Amino acid sequence: MVYRVIIEKGEDFGFVIHCPAIPGCHSQGNTIEEAISNIKDAIKGCLSVLEVEEKSSKYIGSMEVIV
Repeated sequence: MVYRVIIEKGEDFGFVIHCPAIPGCHSQGNTIEEAISNIKDAIKGCLSVLEVEEKSSKYIGSMEVIV
């Protein structure tokens, strides 16, 4: 899947990166390349947690709609 990420300059060092499609999914890195690599791992981790939560709830899924 393709996820849009937002990269910001960190306050103290490096770069902070967010995935708005997944609430709470953030990471960082000393370089942009490292931040991107780290957010990929964070996205995978967040999705695996969400998958477990979805299986134990009445949640069916999510989707995008065009308006």
